[in-house]
Amino acid sequence: MDKIMIASDIHGSAYYCKKMIERYKAEKAKRLVLLGDILYHGPRNDLPKDYAPKEVIKMLNPLRNEIICVRGNCDTEVDQMVLDFNCLCEQAFLSVNNRDIVICHGHKLDEKNIPALKDGDVLLCGHTHVPKCEKKDGITYMNPGSVSIPKENSPHGYMILEDKFVWKDLDGNVYMEESL
Repeated sequence: MDKIMIASDIHGSAYYCKKMIERYKAEKAKRLVLLGDILYHGPRNDLPKDYAPKEVIKMLNPLRNEIICVRGNCDTEVDQMVLDFNCLCEQAFLSVNNRDIVICHGHKLDEKNIPALKDGDVLLCGHTHVPKCEKKDGITYMNPGSVSIPKENSPHGYMILEDKFVWKDLDGNVYMEESL
């Protein structure tokens, strides 16, 4: 299977967006899945390092044909006017090795409000800024954490999906794995 990079919650940080894209290129991933909250920090978050949404736009738009993105609670219609890829889908689906993966931000669907999934499927969300892998009632809930504003002492990070799910910090160090 082709390598996929999964990241969430950039929140307009040019500094961390640049590091994320450097990792995307170093990983040689075929797709970049963004789980929302791309340009703005929202009222509950402090400004991330080098908050510069216009710079984030300039970095992401050239990757438009490689990005799959879902809408976060901080993403709005005005964002779609400046981003060259769809950022307003509430959810998306991947099918990998006969397992369905529902991709969403996590502010509507999450481990407590699971969409219609079958045994063995995966719900992949961002929103909480905390990396997670939890199995419940045959469904696996996963969260890559946050690129720019990690919480609960977690690293600035992302996930890779290839033969398994791998959580990495923005230096490429592995800190968690889960088989597919």
